Amino acid sequence: MGKGFFFGIIILLNTPLFSQYTEQINSNRPGMSIGAFSLGTGVIQFEAGGEFRSYKHKVYNNSKVNGMVGFFSLRWGFLKEQLELTYEGSYLVDKITNKLIDPNLIYKRDDFFGNFIGVKYLVYDPFRRNVETNVYSWKANNSFHIRDLIPAVSVTLGANFNIKQADSPYPYSDVFNNLHRPGFFLNINRRGIEEPLISYRGTIATQSHFLGTWVFVTNLSYNRIVSDYEEQSYILTLTHTFSPKWSVYLENHGIYSDIYSDQILRTGAAYLLNDDIQIEGTIGSNIKDSPSFFSFNAGISYRLDFHKDKNPEAIKDAKVADKALKKEQKNLKKGARKATKSQKKARRRARKN
Repeated sequence: MGKGFFFGIIILLNTPLFSQYTEQINSNRPGMSIGAFSLGTGVIQFEAGGEFRSYKHKVYNNSKVNGMVGFFSLRWGFLKEQLELTYEGSYLVDKITNKLIDPNLIYKRDDFFGNFIGVKYLVYDPFRRNVETNVYSWKANNSFHIRDLIPAVSVTLGANFNIKQADSPYPYSDVFNNLHRPGFFLNINRRGIEEPLISYRGTIATQSHFLGTWVFVTNLSYNRIVSDYEEQSYILTLTHTFSPKWSVYLENHGIYSDIYSDQILRTGAAYLLNDDIQIEGTIGSNIKDSPSFFSFNAGISYRLDFHKDKNPEAIKDAKVADKALKKEQKNLKKGARKATKSQKKARRRARKN
């Protein structure tokens, strides 16, 4: 989930591991953050969703926008375990109600809301170190350790493409752009700012796993580089897996630019249908009225798995160690029950004597 949905559990139960690949799907959905880990070589993944969005802008006499956004991303692990090629696209179909005019003007629009192509590289992977499984202690293997807070770190670099350029109704993802020229209400219903054909984005992602079922992801992004309105943002995503199938998450998304600044909060849940398919739902809202924002999102992630393990012996050894641990835990519980029964019998004999 955000960020490697079940990746934390797979890592902690099957150490040592030596690749980015996991037996279960590693999705960036739900949420808007991207995980630090790549898919692993030979894996192609599709992630898609539909989102209802509602905006209302107090500064523009409560003009509003209601619409549907379609999200799609294509991820491909290639050449190296640490390397991933990504395309992210979104398309918005909406209806805007302009209340700066009496009577109000209502009209429909549609266009790409974003197009991004980039490459992610895992710079640091804390799980590459060999952590031995303690076959005598469940607590030793599942308790909190300071080393669990050391995050994986990746860097994503790529380009945004504004296909329609001057004709786009959503430059810099601003849905109210055609209501005004920044700073002046002079060109109502005419073109405002314009976004260039190409700009650039860089993102640093970190990912920490702790207490067996928790994952914390951070994203720091510098977006629309070399454009007139560059943007900085952060995303913090905390995910908790509470069963082999279900997980929930909380997310805080901060955006800062001269065009649009906001704080958006999201929460949602994901369900694993099988090792290659995940479905999820999300709701989100901001905390201001210029504009206010509400969204509801549902989506799916699907993986085509052509991965071949480069170190199958390591995977085999991890499974053997895990099996030995479970067997030892079972024997310890059985021994504890026998000891308890023996103590009870001894106390009864002592009372009779």
